Amino acid sequence: MKAALASAIADDKGSGGRSRGRPRPAAPDPVEAGVDYAAFRQRYGTLQQAMETEIGSLRGRLRAALAARASGMARLAMVDTVMERVLGAREQALLATVPGMLEAHFKRLRQGEEAALASAPAAGLAARVTPGAWLAVFQNDMQSVLRAELDIRFQPVEGLLAALRDS
Repeated sequence: MKAALASAIADDKGSGGRSRGRPRPAAPDPVEAGVDYAAFRQRYGTLQQAMETEIGSLRGRLRAALAARASGMARLAMVDTVMERVLGAREQALLATVPGMLEAHFKRLRQGEEAALASAPAAGLAARVTPGAWLAVFQNDMQSVLRAELDIRFQPVEGLLAALRDS
């Protein structure tokens, strides 16, 4: 499942293609002057929701498998359930702030390129500034953040898997 989610993140270049049967909003054309962050926010939220749903489901199945093993493993499954309830809301609240931080990064990159393009002709650098390059940088950064979020969300699952292997 982690590989499938990582693949969905890697494939999320805005091609408008499908990932696991779910439609994704198309990304704006990188050289389009009026690129808006709203489409990226929507795609990020869609991927966050997919991670939350699929990892939560897997976590529940792993807890059930642990509980069926032995009483000690059942207690571990119960502790994981409590931890998910206690920390889950805080985790969700913190991860919900990420799209806003990415928006600020999006704006900084776009404004940086606009400033570079505006000053390029005066400095004789017009050939060195590639319009739209900032968007590729942003997309790579967004994917890196999504991969990091996937790793964070997957840590409890990895712990449950380790417990199952050791039992």
